[in-house]
Amino acid sequence: MREYDVLIEKFHDFFTQDGNSCVSLGVNKHLDDLPNPSLENAALRIAAGRKLLADIMSFPKGVLEFEQILDLDLAALAVEFAIYSLTYRFNGKTQLQQKPTAGADISDGIFLLFINDPRPSHERLDHITARLEKVPQYLEQLLLTLDTPVERWVSMDIEKVNGLPEFFETLYNWAKSEQYNQLERLAAAKQQANDALEKYIEKLKAMPTTTNFFIGTEQAKTCIALRGIDKSLEELHTMAVQFLQDTGKELELLSGKLIDKYSLPTTTTLEELHNFLNQRYQVKLTHKDSFSDILLRYKEEKDKIIKYLQAKELFPIGEGQDMLIMQTPAFMAPSIPAGAMVSPPPFRPGTKTSVIYLTLSQELLDEHTELSIPSMMIHEGIPGHHLQLATAANHPSVVRRHFDAMEHAEGWTTMLEDYMLDIGYMGELTDEARFCAKRDISRIGARVAIDLYFMTGDIKYLDVGIDVEITSDDPFINAGKLLQKVTGFVGGRVQAELNWYSQERAYPLCYLTGNKLVWELKTDMAKAQQGKLEGLELDKVFHSMYLKAGNMPLAFLRKVFEHEKLL
Repeated sequence: MREYDVLIEKFHDFFTQDGNSCVSLGVNKHLDDLPNPSLENAALRIAAGRKLLADIMSFPKGVLEFEQILDLDLAALAVEFAIYSLTYRFNGKTQLQQKPTAGADISDGIFLLFINDPRPSHERLDHITARLEKVPQYLEQLLLTLDTPVERWVSMDIEKVNGLPEFFETLYNWAKSEQYNQLERLAAAKQQANDALEKYIEKLKAMPTTTNFFIGTEQAKTCIALRGIDKSLEELHTMAVQFLQDTGKELELLSGKLIDKYSLPTTTTLEELHNFLNQRYQVKLTHKDSFSDILLRYKEEKDKIIKYLQAKELFPIGEGQDMLIMQTPAFMAPSIPAGAMVSPPPFRPGTKTSVIYLTLSQELLDEHTELSIPSMMIHEGIPGHHLQLATAANHPSVVRRHFDAMEHAEGWTTMLEDYMLDIGYMGELTDEARFCAKRDISRIGARVAIDLYFMTGDIKYLDVGIDVEITSDDPFINAGKLLQKVTGFVGGRVQAELNWYSQERAYPLCYLTGNKLVWELKTDMAKAQQGKLEGLELDKVFHSMYLKAGNMPLAFLRKVFEHEKLL
């Protein structure tokens, strides 16, 4: 139907007006442009979003098929969330006015053009040079937009910005090696950008700041609903309490077995056992200050997992996908605690390539051991985020290729961390790996509590049955104590985790929420398919349907399973 196709084109156009979005989506538009941080641009986006939302809501669904109706519902949710992100207020201002974003806005698109774009280098360098030339103007506009920014977010942005000159130098050296024909122009743009960044930091430091970033209970409810999550704040909090209780019991059982196995003192605490295992199963470094051995281990583990899964045929691992595994660049480290994955550009033809970042430092070595590396690769790579998003990137639906469904993605990956141990991937080290994984995954219970606290400002949400003192006036100190107690994370990771919790409203709670909803969906499917599909055959069908349906909240995915008569 032509009218429906036109509406979907409008939806696609709405989400491809930002230069960085176009790079990450693989859309050949606005590639010379940095994001526009002005309030005027935000007002235009809000108006366009409201017009588009009205068109979507008024479209006659009676003439549409199931998949089209589902896509329109998803499109409406995506547009509503975009409008909300630009309009919700705290301290009497929008987040745009209180969140300095120079580090991310300047680097995100440029870095992907540099590292994950198959086009010839001179084409990418043309876009990069054009973007660098626009840095001074962008920074001037950002400073005009900012009004009493959040203190923590100022520190985060300054840390990211301080890493940009080194990144720009890397770009220049790359251009030189590629014999870029506009090298002098690039050098001039680089220098102007560096000068502008210095002035930006000076002006940002001189601004009055606020420590309050709470948005309040009602706006928190709206934010959660627009993530596609149909649960109250109280239900989410109860879920966190129960999860931490259950995980605590599992850890006690595992610790007893491991204390006996390694002949450790019966008084060994969870923290002491975790430290013991981290030391025993450290990756051997050829050179103390070199992390190439850790990167190599991740790449070896990736190949090992793929070989293991191909033999079992449990997941549809298609051709035309690839992963880049690399150390997190310095300017991105403040907001990537241990590892992260940038998904394949869904609108770019050809191989669907993800970038997996690993944050490596001497302090963080305990986050990258022979026991934790498999779990990280399962989560970020195959069969985790990479497989899910590389598969989703090939979905024919334009809406689903745009849609960010965080509990769908994080529920899938956290489910897999247990599932891969259940089917025996770690062999004789299953108990050790599960102990470390349970310590690590305890973070998703703490994330719910901290996310609710960071949104509402109500400290009651940090009460999840963990014996920890939370009496500070500083919410980051309170949240940090809980997170460290629950997970045993080193200080650097705790602070990096809290950084992104504070900015990504209702995203941290998606991990546990998604985990619970995925297991519920699979359990319900198993009941419905009893006598027809069981064991590994049921697993195969569940995995295939989950991946091939594309990106959507789990409440929507349940409708797909019902439509396919799997529930």
